[in-house]
Amino acid sequence: MAMDQQNYPELLRNIRKQLGISQEDLAHKLGVSFNSINRWENGKASPSKLARAQLAVFIDKMVSSGKLKFPKINFG
Repeated sequence: MAMDQQNYPELLRNIRKQLGISQEDLAHKLGVSFNSINRWENGKASPSKLARAQLAVFIDKMVSSGKLKFPKINFG
């Protein structure tokens, strides 16, 4: 499934809810700033191509370890 910028706020909130982590925790795990996560989650900006790739790797890792219930996502 391809992600468009309108899906990022919902996706990020869902990830954080499932993992029980804060925006700051997610930012740390992705190697981005808290402000970036906050802007993405509030729909004020969308992740760069590099950040989308980091997010895809993180999601795949969490799904593989059974911590997230998500299908594979194409962030192309």
